[in-house]
Amino acid sequence: MSEHLYISSSCTINSHHVFKDESLLFEGNSVGTEWLLMVYKHFRFGYPKFYKMDNLSKLGWLATEVLLQNMDLKTYQPHDVGIVLTNKSSSLDTDFKYFETVKTIASPALFVYTLPNIVIGEISIRHQLKGENVLFVTKKFDIGFMLQYVQGLFTAGSVQSCICGWLEYFGTTIEAAMYLVEKSDNGTAIPFTKENINKIYQLTNG
Repeated sequence: MSEHLYISSSCTINSHHVFKDESLLFEGNSVGTEWLLMVYKHFRFGYPKFYKMDNLSKLGWLATEVLLQNMDLKTYQPHDVGIVLTNKSSSLDTDFKYFETVKTIASPALFVYTLPNIVIGEISIRHQLKGENVLFVTKKFDIGFMLQYVQGLFTAGSVQSCICGWLEYFGTTIEAAMYLVEKSDNGTAIPFTKENINKIYQLTNG
């Protein structure tokens, strides 16, 4: 049952705030790509490839970096760590930008990001993860579906740890609500329940 799983860490990023385990770490007034760059520089992440990513990948990458601070995924085998994400707009933010370049010279640099699950690839490369991964496109954040799906992965033995959450970047909307699910309580973990997932997600409106 889901109460035997725990949320060991969480990270929420919206258009002006970064939260870690529900505590505000950073806030600013920039918007869009400038805001993502501000977050990157604030935490002094050193990863040059970040600058080449599309906005959805930047958002997911940043949220994962904050999420995994002080967390040691090396205790798991690479194939034992899964990634399960959902969003509403797929990769439309990049799709529209790519479409504009087609009118003159199509941009290969943008084309490679015209699939929403590329963000999972960027996270996997950064942390050398090889576990089961999927990104579902849904009309809204379906907490019940996420709970059931992730629980099923653990029950089947497909994962021993899982990076999960909602990741939406489109227009002026920036929402990242991500959390690390594990089988053991690290002393500060909270149960993997609908109520606790919703509490994390609600910070995107904070």
